[in-house]
Amino acid sequence: MKNLILIVAVILLSISKIIGQNNQLTKDKNSIKKMCGCFDVTFNFAETFSYSEDSTYRPSDTKHASALELAELITDEDGKVSIQHLLIVGPPSNPMTIKHWRQDWLYENTDFYMFNADNKWSYTKKSKSEVSGQWTQKVYQVDDSPRYEGSGTWVHVDGKSYWESTTTAPLPRREYTQRSDYNLTLRRNRHEITKNGWVHDQDNDKIIRNNDNDELIAQEKGYNTYVRVDDSKCESAKTWWKENEIFWENAREMWDSVYGRNINMELASKVDGKRLYEILFEMELDSKPREIKKVIESFLIK
Repeated sequence: MKNLILIVAVILLSISKIIGQNNQLTKDKNSIKKMCGCFDVTFNFAETFSYSEDSTYRPSDTKHASALELAELITDEDGKVSIQHLLIVGPPSNPMTIKHWRQDWLYENTDFYMFNADNKWSYTKKSKSEVSGQWTQKVYQVDDSPRYEGSGTWVHVDGKSYWESTTTAPLPRREYTQRSDYNLTLRRNRHEITKNGWVHDQDNDKIIRNNDNDELIAQEKGYNTYVRVDDSKCESAKTWWKENEIFWENAREMWDSVYGRNINMELASKVDGKRLYEILFEMELDSKPREIKKVIESFLIK
């Protein structure tokens, strides 16, 4: 009788654990998918502390910017959610859509490409125990080349839902076109779902990496808000995406074949005087996958 009670208790405990995991996964995915939609976005960055001993060092200017952005759900699977961001610029009477960044969310992912300064990414394999219950956010450039990725657990407590991670990343566009006195950013990312959208909160280190030796030169605060607006404001971007999504689906598949090699990666900044996004943006929408792959491969430094 005691053995039977023990067996029943173990079964009930296992069922309870499975239900708890499923409830957590449902909450996680719902939170991630709430990052989709049409948003008024504000970008705010301010350099907070300087550690450079160079007397000529000049802190970055405080930056405030705003935009209208569509975050389109393009993949919704059990362990993967993919969101494509599209910027809408110009007057409402004649809007123009620009392909922006992409974020993929993978559950208990073990394969990582960690940015290692100077357009290099180091492949890292984590154990299943290291990422148990975690979601990896993989962030890609406008041309679907790698940017940064980090892993963390979604937290749902006291009416809040948020996710945090710390990872290395390239310089943001607003910086790399302006300065070259550091070559790596250590990003502390926090994504929190709000009543009317979501917030991307950042505390970043600006670092000079030289032969794996890191020198901190400054820190900055980033606070980006995504406030949901009526979907009709992003209708032009939805139309643009329908016309362009096959091309970029092919581009993602070509990139996936590169990432699937699970080896270190280095990318050229330019080929024949052009950046990768410039070439891809100029290609015909009916370009064959092999043509897209040839372009991508030309930027891989063997």
